[in-house]
Amino acid sequence: MSFQLTKEQKMIQKMAREFSRKVLADTAAERDKTHEYPAENLKHMGELGLLGMMVSEKYGGEGMGTLEYSLALSEVAYSCASTAVIMSVHNSICNGSIEKFGTEEQKEEFLKPMAEGKFIGAFALSEPEAGSDPQGMTCTAEKDGDHYVINGTKRFITTGKNSGVTILIARTSPEGTSGISAFLITHDMEGFEVGRIEDKMGQCASDTTDLLFDNCRVPASRMLGKEGDGFYIAMSGLDAGRIGIASLSLGIANAAFDESVKYSKQRKQFGSSITDNQGIRWMIADMAMEIEAAKLLILNAANTKDRGENCSVQASMAKCYASDMAQNVTGQAIQLHGGYGYTKEYPVERFYRDARITTIYEGTNQIQRIVIANNILKNGKKGKKRK
Repeated sequence: MSFQLTKEQKMIQKMAREFSRKVLADTAAERDKTHEYPAENLKHMGELGLLGMMVSEKYGGEGMGTLEYSLALSEVAYSCASTAVIMSVHNSICNGSIEKFGTEEQKEEFLKPMAEGKFIGAFALSEPEAGSDPQGMTCTAEKDGDHYVINGTKRFITTGKNSGVTILIARTSPEGTSGISAFLITHDMEGFEVGRIEDKMGQCASDTTDLLFDNCRVPASRMLGKEGDGFYIAMSGLDAGRIGIASLSLGIANAAFDESVKYSKQRKQFGSSITDNQGIRWMIADMAMEIEAAKLLILNAANTKDRGENCSVQASMAKCYASDMAQNVTGQAIQLHGGYGYTKEYPVERFYRDARITTIYEGTNQIQRIVIANNILKNGKKGKKRK
């Protein structure tokens, strides 16, 4: 299987790389300290088409595939993981869900300005007592005439404070997954407010918040899809979202790897470069192999989605492996830097902190392994004893 990039794909990758290295890299470390939301950078990304990459041209997007998007997202994450996670949720889940399930009116109202980067999307699924088990959600949406009245709390919502529209997943009836629906929420709705903003370990320039609903009245016209479609909408969005997080993980790992190679060539111990040490050379070789393996899993998942096939397992594999890989590679980068790697003088400590969350959000890696195993055991295509 060969993933030879086309001329157009290479151009997209180059454009994203140049923007990332020339614009995002300059302020990434400072934003990590100040937790400043990258509003101006996102505006620039909208102008470049990076915030509507997979949206149809009919709605102001670029009409590209998941593969092109994955390449660009990895380049953004190379310099700033905070900006990359905003880009991932906005493109993968929000744009994709609205285009796939929204009415024409909803697409005109929300999708077009989102594709142009005029405002950013958020996705609200997790709750204080419902993370890995979305069926346990208690946020409710009760029908009242031509409105739904929403009550409850959502937690750990990326861009919860700065979003222009949020896809809210809430329970419209008690009947399991069929009782879950999706709504398009805006900040001007009475009874809706942003709660606490988390003080996080990494990806600090991306706001992560609680969303609070107290008898929030939402017009029925703001329902995304039909009543009862919410669980399917959420799971469909997460398939794309996991490819996004895998791509983000790859970008962080590539940055940590490049810093490690540069440092190891410059650093001298015992009278020679540490690259003369076989142990160091093996560390670099292992990092390179893990990165390459993750890249191929990501390209396969993106390619599967672009062919219109079910990509749930491929997305879970890519997300699980790539995020585990990023955590390992950034940890090895710190080890290779020695004591310097543990200081803020070098960027690898930021890469390590940014990588840590990738094994948790968009479904923990324990959940990804369940998804993968369930598919294998249900389909019986793997794991059989050979005669």
